[in-house]
Amino acid sequence: MSPSKTDSLREEGTLNPHPEAVNDPLFREGEFFDPEDVVQVKYEMLRRVRVDGQAVGKTAADFGVSRPTYYEALSAFDAGGIAALVPKKRGPRGPHKLADDVLAFVRAEAPPTGPLRAAELARRVQDRFGVSVHPRTIERALRREKKRR
Repeated sequence: MSPSKTDSLREEGTLNPHPEAVNDPLFREGEFFDPEDVVQVKYEMLRRVRVDGQAVGKTAADFGVSRPTYYEALSAFDAGGIAALVPKKRGPRGPHKLADDVLAFVRAEAPPTGPLRAAELARRVQDRFGVSVHPRTIERALRREKKRR
């Protein structure tokens, strides 16, 4: 495996965290099947059961996953195709503490050109809404607002 492919898989979030657990012969003998590519591993696992008729338990073991993981992949694939096999990013999907009302308050309190600091805005948000927001979160939100204009 070339370092550039490994880096690309890591960047895209599709690097298999346990490629050593994939014991399927196709992934161990040739160069085309890559045990580090989690999407390829999941797709071939699903194909092995659906097309080749191999048992789910054996297939899951050969591909280094649990039976529940197999069924999760099957459900995702049936619902959204191969793109659904790409792992979802973990964690919050944005600044979850900056609800619309808090963001509107920050916008109103932040002077367009003045020196009011994000730490002071964070303190005002805490006083007004009882929500602790990191000053860096406020800076990022204001920067995003500025780019949208």
